[in-house]
Amino acid sequence: RRRGPVKGDDLRFDLEVDFQMGCFGGKEKIRIRHLETCEVCDGDGVKPGTSKRNCGTCGGSGVVSQVTRTPLGSFQTQGACPNCRGEGVVIDEYCPKCQGQGVNQVSKQVTLTVPAGVESGNKLRVRGEGDASPSGGPPGDLYIFVKVKEDKNFRREGMEIYSDLAVPYIDAVLGEEYSVKTIDGEVKIKIPSGSQPETVLRMKGHGAPKLGDVKNRGNHYVTLKVKIPENLSKRERELFEELKSLQTQTV
Repeated sequence: RRRGPVKGDDLRFDLEVDFQMGCFGGKEKIRIRHLETCEVCDGDGVKPGTSKRNCGTCGGSGVVSQVTRTPLGSFQTQGACPNCRGEGVVIDEYCPKCQGQGVNQVSKQVTLTVPAGVESGNKLRVRGEGDASPSGGPPGDLYIFVKVKEDKNFRREGMEIYSDLAVPYIDAVLGEEYSVKTIDGEVKIKIPSGSQPETVLRMKGHGAPKLGDVKNRGNHYVTLKVKIPENLSKRERELFEELKSLQTQTV
């Protein structure tokens, strides 16, 4: 049976983006190699000025029949025509550019739109940027497999972002205001007095956006890493001893 147009093959491209683009998205240029319809013969594989004609062996059907006689009777089988390879037509002279294939491999730059909130493992589809069909069908699609690079300052789980903040013990005791790095830049945060080690503070709305919805943001969680001094000066020790004495008196 003569084959009809079929879709071109889909292609895969592995894309690594930085942490910030994974959160907010953006434009990314990549270079791919794929099959495109031959511009010389417009994809039919025939040299310009010549034409196709129906195959004389199969009469243009693309198949030939064969009758086999056995003691049990005659059996008819069908197969692809060997003269036209099942196409139903023969070409007197092939296109010199594509050698009759109807497609050529080319290198092309593609500009991708990476959506906000993308994560490692997400797959993006670019319609029509796969291989061109050699039989006049629609082109395949290009599938982008995303990997987001790690960041030295942040950890991300879905829409939530996590980071650590080292603070001196005195600031944990008395409280202080700090500037904290977020994906939005430096943001002020208040360390409450009496904060304990590993206390987690929430910065609402400073997390990553939901995939495809930049207005829907997660939160940024800051874990306090309270720094305890290993060596005290004589004066510092005296002050701590005094503080210890005061605490003992109030118990």
